[in-house]
Amino acid sequence: MNNGKLTIDNLMILHRTQRCILLAFIALLLLPAVNRAQDRPLKKINWGMTALSAAMWIPWIAKDAKIYEKNGLDVEIVLLRGSGQSSQALLGGSLFAAPVALPQVMLADLNGADLVNVAHTIAMASSKLLVRPEIKKPEDLRGKKIATSSIGSLGDFLFRYALRKYGVNPDREITWLSIGTNAERLQALLTGAIDGADVTYPADVQAERKGYRVLIDARKEITFPTTSVVTRRKTIREDRDTVMRFVRSHVEGIAFHKQNKEFALKVLTKYVRTTDPEFLEGSYNIFKQDFIAAPYPITKGLEPTYDYVAQTRPDIRAHKPEEFVDPSFIAELDKSGFIKKLYEQK
Repeated sequence: MNNGKLTIDNLMILHRTQRCILLAFIALLLLPAVNRAQDRPLKKINWGMTALSAAMWIPWIAKDAKIYEKNGLDVEIVLLRGSGQSSQALLGGSLFAAPVALPQVMLADLNGADLVNVAHTIAMASSKLLVRPEIKKPEDLRGKKIATSSIGSLGDFLFRYALRKYGVNPDREITWLSIGTNAERLQALLTGAIDGADVTYPADVQAERKGYRVLIDARKEITFPTTSVVTRRKTIREDRDTVMRFVRSHVEGIAFHKQNKEFALKVLTKYVRTTDPEFLEGSYNIFKQDFIAAPYPITKGLEPTYDYVAQTRPDIRAHKPEEFVDPSFIAELDKSGFIKKLYEQK
């Protein structure tokens, strides 16, 4: 009896041992699959940067804080010359998204394109038209040279619109030049190559320190949403998940900026290449307030935009602002409580 019982016990131990070995073997087989899932390559996309200015802060934040990476993205930030070039790159497939100015989105779509705005980061334009000291009023710009990043860019639109309000014909009485970056336009102004320049902070402060004057402040003159996230409707249909991950990263980047001042200042120092504490502090104070926590595409107060587009495409009047936007991404993040939680963490 004892021998029989011992034999049964031994068999049970043997079975348990075999079962453990089998389970361990299965786990080893599954382990590479788990590792492969964790090591899945990041989705590579290109974001088009239209200017080296603090208004473009958020994509730099999202990249350097590894927010894109956390959301499964490997984002390459490509510097292009304004909204015109960026929209062409989007439609050509070399960019995934870019901050294309709304007039350019409208004009492109009226011509058969499928650009769509999924977020607006700032509710107003921060551009200023800095001019030589002897230019006292807008009428003094007749016959002068003004530089913007490119024809069709945000600055190009803003100051053409503003000059019309003052009775100056920007198409016939002004010579417009395309000079790519904020720093390059400032340098052209300082060297006398141009009479006026569309610049943003901190280049506007640098120019004022040299004696140049703010002739037109777009923030005060015109209601205009800026720093958008624009992609294609085709992209949304074919890869909505990646668009959502990009928008989510953008929203997280805004919250990170507001909550991590020192990190944000280091990022701006790196990309704008200035260590001036006054410029950095001023930029942070401005954009901490300007960046919208829930950056829905803006569809109200767009009369100036319509006026501008209507000059070449009067048929824009037959189209509603809602036709050029897709608020569903921000709405989903907002209604799910995602955005609220970002600001409850601090």
